[in-house]
Amino acid sequence: MNYWNSTLGSGFILMGILKDSGSPELLCATITVLYVLALTSNGLLLLVITMDAQLHTPMYLLLGQLSLMDLLFTSVVTPKAFVDFLSNKYTISFGGCALQMFLALTLGGAEDLLLAFMAYDRYVAICHPLNYMVLMSPRVCWLMIITTWVIAFLSSLGHTLYTMHFPFCMSQKISHLLCEIPPLLKLACEDTSRYELLLYVTGVTFLLLPLFAILASYTLILFTVLHMPSNKGRQKALVTCSSHLTVVGMFYGAATFMYVLPSSLHSPKQDNIISVFYTIVTPALNPLIYSLRNKEVTGALRRLLGKYTLQPHFTF
Repeated sequence: MNYWNSTLGSGFILMGILKDSGSPELLCATITVLYVLALTSNGLLLLVITMDAQLHTPMYLLLGQLSLMDLLFTSVVTPKAFVDFLSNKYTISFGGCALQMFLALTLGGAEDLLLAFMAYDRYVAICHPLNYMVLMSPRVCWLMIITTWVIAFLSSLGHTLYTMHFPFCMSQKISHLLCEIPPLLKLACEDTSRYELLLYVTGVTFLLLPLFAILASYTLILFTVLHMPSNKGRQKALVTCSSHLTVVGMFYGAATFMYVLPSSLHSPKQDNIISVFYTIVTPALNPLIYSLRNKEVTGALRRLLGKYTLQPHFTF
C-alpha cells in the first residue's frame, strides 16, 4: 500500500459540513453570524469583567477564562472554514492539521476542567459562604486556572504527536469540519485499535470525572438551596446554577457524543453537525446564557456603556 507524509503529500482535504451541504451559502451566512456573535459577546463579557471592579471575584474570574477559551476555540475553526468556502479550497497542510488539532484539544480540554472548577466555586459559595474567600482565594483561583491549562496542554500535546506519527493512506479526505483525532485515524494505514482504546479510556476519564464532580457539586447545592429560608436567596442561587448547568449540558453532551460513544454509533454527517455545535454554536450562546439573566453582569455592562457614551462635553 502506498503511503504519503508531510514531505511527499500536499496535506489533507477537509470535507466539512460546508462542502457537503445542500445550501452552503445559507449555512455559511449562518455560521458567519454565529461567529461574529461569539466574538462580540465573549469579547464584551471579557471587557466588562476586566474593567468593572465589582466583578473582580472568583466566579467572574473563572467566567472570564471560559469566555477566553470560547473565543479562541471558535477562532481556531471558523475563519479557516470560512476562507475555504470563499476560495473553494478545502486543503490544510500536515503541519496546519496538527496545529489545529492541538489547539482544539487544548481549548476543549481546558474548558472541560474549568467547568468542574466553576461548579466547585458555586458549591463553596452556596454551601460554605462564610469560608468562601478562604477556599476560593485569588491564589486558589489562579491555581485552578493554571491547572486547567497545563493538564490540557500536556494531554493535547501527547495525543497530537502520537496521532500524527501514523502513516496515512493515499486518501487525504477528512470527513470533518476540522482536524480531530477520530476522523483522522480512519485514514491511518496501520492498526490503530490499541490507540483507539486508549483514546476511549482517556476520553471517558477526561470527560466523565469532571462531569461526576459537577453533578456531585450540584446535588449538594440543591440540598442546601431547598433548605434556604429566603426565597430571594433561593431564586438567585437557582438562576446562577441553571445558567452553568445549561452550559455544562451543551458542552458535555457534544463532547460525549464525539469522544465517548463508539464511532460505529455515529456517522460522519452526524459528527459534522456536532462539531459545528460545539465549535461555533456553543461559544456564541455561552456568554448570552451567563449574562442575560445575571443582574451583576447586565449592571456592569450598563455602567461601562454609560461611562463611555455619556462623557461630559467640554466647550471652549
